Amino acid sequence: MALPGHILLLLLIPVATAQTTPGPCSGCGPLSLQLLVGLVAADAVMSLLIVGVVFVCARPRHRPTQEEGKVYINMPGRG
Repeated sequence: MALPGHILLLLLIPVATAQTTPGPCSGCGPLSLQLLVGLVAADAVMSLLIVGVVFVCARPRHRPTQEEGKVYINMPGRG
């Protein structure tokens, strides 16, 4: 749970940004549609890659127990 001081800080961030004066910006402007689509696509690919790696690394692995090779006489399903 967030502390009340943290919530207040988060609420004051937009106020602080509105008070700052914009600095010199060379070459700044709106992003082209192609660049924006490329950034969104690259983000989606990287997110899927990360999810895939986490899924592969986190799945449980079947390790045979030591008793799988044993034959039990009174257990018809085990031999």
